[in-house]
Amino acid sequence: MGLAKTALSKIGRQAKVPHGLCAKMTAVVILGLCFIFVWSFFSSTPDSLAAQRESFSDIADPAAATTTPSSSSSSSSSSQSHTNRATHSATMSRSKHKQRGNLSKKTSKNVNVTVTGEQNSNKTKDEGSERSEVDEENQNESVVDGKEDAFQGEGEGEGEGDVNEDPELENGVDVKLSESEEDDVAGTRSMKKHLGPMFDPKAHYSWKLCNVRSKHNYIPCIDIESPKGKIQRYRHHEKSCPSTPPMCLVSLPPDGYETTLHWSQTKTKILYKNVAHPKLAAYIKTNTWAFQSGEYLVFPQNRSNVVGGVGHYLESIVEMVPDIEWGKNVRVVLDIGVIDSSFTASLFDKSVLTLSLGLNNDLVDLAQIAIERGFPAIVSPFANRRLPLPSSSFDAIHCGGCNMHWQSNGGKKLLELNRILRPGGYFVLSEKHSSIEKEEAMTSLTAAICWNVLADKTDEVAEVGVKIYQKADSNSIYELRRKKNPPLCKESENPDAAWYIPIRHCLDLIPTAIEQHGTEWPAEWPKRLESYPDWLSDKEKVKADTKHWKAIVDKSYLTGMGIDWTNIRNVMDMKAIYGGFAAALSEQNVWVMNVVPVHAPNTLPLIYERGLFGIYHDWCESFGTYPRSYDLLHADHLFSRLKNVTNQWQ
Repeated sequence: MGLAKTALSKIGRQAKVPHGLCAKMTAVVILGLCFIFVWSFFSSTPDSLAAQRESFSDIADPAAATTTPSSSSSSSSSSQSHTNRATHSATMSRSKHKQRGNLSKKTSKNVNVTVTGEQNSNKTKDEGSERSEVDEENQNESVVDGKEDAFQGEGEGEGEGDVNEDPELENGVDVKLSESEEDDVAGTRSMKKHLGPMFDPKAHYSWKLCNVRSKHNYIPCIDIESPKGKIQRYRHHEKSCPSTPPMCLVSLPPDGYETTLHWSQTKTKILYKNVAHPKLAAYIKTNTWAFQSGEYLVFPQNRSNVVGGVGHYLESIVEMVPDIEWGKNVRVVLDIGVIDSSFTASLFDKSVLTLSLGLNNDLVDLAQIAIERGFPAIVSPFANRRLPLPSSSFDAIHCGGCNMHWQSNGGKKLLELNRILRPGGYFVLSEKHSSIEKEEAMTSLTAAICWNVLADKTDEVAEVGVKIYQKADSNSIYELRRKKNPPLCKESENPDAAWYIPIRHCLDLIPTAIEQHGTEWPAEWPKRLESYPDWLSDKEKVKADTKHWKAIVDKSYLTGMGIDWTNIRNVMDMKAIYGGFAAALSEQNVWVMNVVPVHAPNTLPLIYERGLFGIYHDWCESFGTYPRSYDLLHADHLFSRLKNVTNQWQ
């Protein structure tokens, strides 16, 4: 830099010597070029806001003002856990601030418990002190965030503008600072940008209740917030987040919320008031799998939506295709639509993890009942955009009376199932009644994407027709098609790109390269949890992460943190990396939703490979689930990363 300045000053002095107009012009041009060269050399080009981070290693964790070397090392393995049925729209900071007194009776029956690394550092010193934070560099793939390029208005109805602009629905939080704090903040504004209320340690919050149409069941980005009568529909056709993120508390149900029942009591009954819904009472009167008894909603074990029982139904599937060994060969299943959860409950008894996809047309909120019972479910529109799930991950997909029109819109929904289904995976379709036109369309679609029909049988006991398809496991069969429709996707397209990405009208190629996931079927469960595929570049790193979380969970989380694990069933790891935290809890009576942030390295395929499941998400938006869904939220280095990423993007 010194040499550059010397050269510039020398050229500047020479430019002052009167050698004519040409000489002066030449000097000016040289000065300009030198300035551009020096500027480009010592400055870096900012990344695009929509680009996917390959690593977080370039962002240092924020250090405390009085940090010692010993405390710094212990904080590198800090983690935060929140034990409550979480209201997702304000989860990140709610536990640290006071609510208004007139709201406390309505909203504060559950208390967040925050666990930091300092609390458990003594119990895990031997194991945790030797482990630095997981190195997230050198990942082969990254999740593409397509939000900036997302098509506008597709699948949306007219008149669905930004409903948050309605002054009557203005929800928010009053942020107040004392006079001394205001002076401190004002004095630092000239030095750096204000961090905003989310990360300002001096901010005091006064939360308001969300004034929205769906009240205590409000799901931001999915529910339409407009007043009743303005828009007839209840939910968006596509995910549509408010322009201003909601900073309000979702209220409790009218009669309050209680957690008096624990797993496995909730398999057979739950408190009716916890899932109170205007249409629920009328719904259960027409169905036999549930009924109200006093204050409880009861689910008899000998009744289900499937005639003859779900146990017989699962056995008949294995009889038709013996390779479907529940809990061994097939471990991770996606169930399209939610009815009575008996399918999910029975598969849990067979060591099968089943993720239920609650659709946006579920007007009785049956997915919420499934979550309250202790079964995993997410709520997501399934129309024109990809589901926030990785490619080639699910061992099987089930659609039992889900009433999906697979032939509509060029068969895009079936193409999306083809993307997320593992090569050689199974699609089980059962329907009570199906028209000839619908069956012919389904036959044509499945033939076009080369799905093989393994079984086509009518179950006389269950009174349903069952078809079992198998996805192709080789690209060679695609070349044998007479009509190349749908065409093959371009090799340059990333099949894992799932955030605000439209469904492509093309067939994703079957993975063939050794570095691609999905090339081989995983080992049988439970060996699968500790088996590492050939495409994994650094097996030792994953093993170290698994060992680390095993020690932390066994010696601290389960015994030394005051958590009553009899009250814990639904768990979320808000920043999962390799699934080590979920693996450490695999022997407990819990299930873990592994969330991989969209701006983090794409490790979600590995999590599925290990026999676990998860979802992509951007924590700048609300999560797609009902309020009060989770008993425990686990956040390891999440908020510090969010804070620093937000600072870089301001």
